[in-house]
Amino acid sequence: MDALAAGDARYAISQHAHGSVLAVQAKQRIGRSEFERDVAALARLLPEHLYILNLCTDRYRFMVGFAAAMQRRQVSLLPASTAPGVLRELGADYPDVYALVDGTPPAMEYFAYPALPKLEGSGLLPVPENQPVLVLFTSGSTGKPKPVPKSWGPLVQSAQAAGQRLGAAGLAGATMIGTVPHQHSYGLESLVLLCLQQGLTLDAAWPLYPADIRAVISAAPRPRILVTTPVHLRALLAEPEDMPPVDLILSATAPLPHALAVQAEAVFGGALVEIYGCTEAGQVATRRSAIERDWHCLDGVALGEDEFGSFAYGAAVEGKARLHDRIERTSAKKFILGERSADLVDVAGKRASLAQLNEVLGGIPGVQDGVFLTGDSKGAQVARLMAVVVAPGLRKAALMQLLRERIDAAFLPRPLVFVEALPRNALGKMPRGALLDLARAAKGA
Repeated sequence: MDALAAGDARYAISQHAHGSVLAVQAKQRIGRSEFERDVAALARLLPEHLYILNLCTDRYRFMVGFAAAMQRRQVSLLPASTAPGVLRELGADYPDVYALVDGTPPAMEYFAYPALPKLEGSGLLPVPENQPVLVLFTSGSTGKPKPVPKSWGPLVQSAQAAGQRLGAAGLAGATMIGTVPHQHSYGLESLVLLCLQQGLTLDAAWPLYPADIRAVISAAPRPRILVTTPVHLRALLAEPEDMPPVDLILSATAPLPHALAVQAEAVFGGALVEIYGCTEAGQVATRRSAIERDWHCLDGVALGEDEFGSFAYGAAVEGKARLHDRIERTSAKKFILGERSADLVDVAGKRASLAQLNEVLGGIPGVQDGVFLTGDSKGAQVARLMAVVVAPGLRKAALMQLLRERIDAAFLPRPLVFVEALPRNALGKMPRGALLDLARAAKGA
């Protein structure tokens, strides 16, 4: 890192020591010097545009493309979805954009990731802290995705704070294995940026199914770090026998039940750290969920409140970032989460949260997956709760009776819709519109 005059700091793209391994790609170990040569070579070849849509599925190629774009002062657009309609809207909103691809090209201008020449003595320029490098987009689970610009300085500060909190210095050279997309804020921060800034090694594979995840973990030398979600953890722990050990587990994107955290630590043998944050704020706080209730803010993150609710700010946050949950302070840097305001439901004067109802539903034997949601209200009518479930061994009447024994009758779902699978994305999240479509289709069937 090169510290310059106040207000003009610049940060290196990678903080790896020379000779260290930055990534593993198809069993080939890639060092920092080779990474820098690849970045310099790709930066010379990229077309001249303001924006780049980095669609590389190989994590190492994505990382090279991200760094090369910074060298060219191009801003990487990372939408929550790459569906054709989403990309059309993105092209309309950002006309001077092209896609970097290592697979099937989209219906837009694109540049195929090439075979790169080996340039000798290719160093990378440090990046100014205020240089815009990213536009992330919210998931769209509650509406149209919102753009969230990010500059380099806060991203580096966040990665450094997270590395310190996670004890990265004691895990030097650890291989990071992720089940989450690197184009999302969680995957970007906890896979790509942690590896670049903390001397860790990124596995370029992106395993999704339990057998593939096990295989990638087993093939990696120790220490190992697994970056995952509650959905993937639940699937892995459904068959816990002979699970390869993991030294550190990171989980985010959805609330992690305490029992699942305890089980994960017992099966994998390593500590599980849950990360709290959002696309707007990035990483805000962590806790070891098996033994802690309180969340601990990362260094460089402070919390504030105003008439609109809680927000995060500080060196590791881009500006003033609104939080979606109610924060209850327990000390200056610690808090517990109250209910998410959009998550609270009021039926017949009784209040509950969708998260609580989902936890009850998921804990019923025979329910493989499930979610509560509110239907659309009509006129003066209050929207009723509905639930969409995957429970192939249960009948609807039996499941309804099991729910009746566990929750107030006011919150029983009408309708209760059985499906073969929920429309989860790679992070385990579900757009509200897709769930409503499932419910309407089942009702009309």
